Amino acid sequence: MDEVVVQVEKTKREWEDAYEKTIEHIIAIQEYGKSRREGEEKISLQRLNGLAQDGLSLLNSLQFNLDLLAPQLPSDDQVQSTQSLLETWKNQYQSLRVNLRSANLKAKDNMRKAAQQERELLLGGGTESTDLRRKRQANAGVTSDAESITESLRRSRQLMVQEVERSTNTLVAFDESTGVLKKAESEYKGHRSLLSRTRNLLSTMQRQDVIDRVILIIGFSLFVCAVLYVVSKRIGILKLQQMATAAIKAQLAGKAANGDAMPIGQEFDGGNTVPNVVDIPLQQRLHDEL
Repeated sequence: MDEVVVQVEKTKREWEDAYEKTIEHIIAIQEYGKSRREGEEKISLQRLNGLAQDGLSLLNSLQFNLDLLAPQLPSDDQVQSTQSLLETWKNQYQSLRVNLRSANLKAKDNMRKAAQQERELLLGGGTESTDLRRKRQANAGVTSDAESITESLRRSRQLMVQEVERSTNTLVAFDESTGVLKKAESEYKGHRSLLSRTRNLLSTMQRQDVIDRVILIIGFSLFVCAVLYVVSKRIGILKLQQMATAAIKAQLAGKAANGDAMPIGQEFDGGNTVPNVVDIPLQQRLHDEL
């Protein structure tokens, strides 16, 4: 069953109990003073009025609760029936207030009649009047004590109600604080997982940075080696070209001096210096080496 429906049924039961008790108190107020000839009432009129007022306050509170719960019911039929019941309660509440005023007027009239009878008895004299005076004095003391105790209990009850309300407000505040703390805890867990993922990502980036550095160093080293190799080859070829040019110039100078017409290619073929230097152009050999 829906929780709202349960609360509505509970409110109805509480209304019925409070309504019956309030009617009993109003009837007791209406009958108050009729038995004064047999002694004072066990419960004072003030006490009965206090009980009746408490009942009316409870009925008003239940009426307010039902007014709040009615729109929350699951079906439209239940809402309409509950609102109709609420109107009935309002009429009954107003009727009880009118009956309470009428009962107080009736009680005052009964007390006036009882007082008139007592005066007649007191003025009549005799043993009956003496006993009546004694009973009246004793009952007056008892009534005064009972009223004092009743008033003290009413104040205590009021303080207890206020304390219960404060405790309820404190519990509500605690519930709200608990909800806020749970929300903060869930956010903290989300941040903690995010920080963990960020830390793992940073570790991966650091490893990747180290690997990139190693790759860059190796690549730069290979590049430097290649450059050095090319430069060294280039320097060697230039030296070879200079040596070949110097040898050719020396041979040409020797032939000019001796008048020998031996071809330059044959002279180089007989030695161990550089074979076929004249047959292959030096620029082509330099290009091939590069």
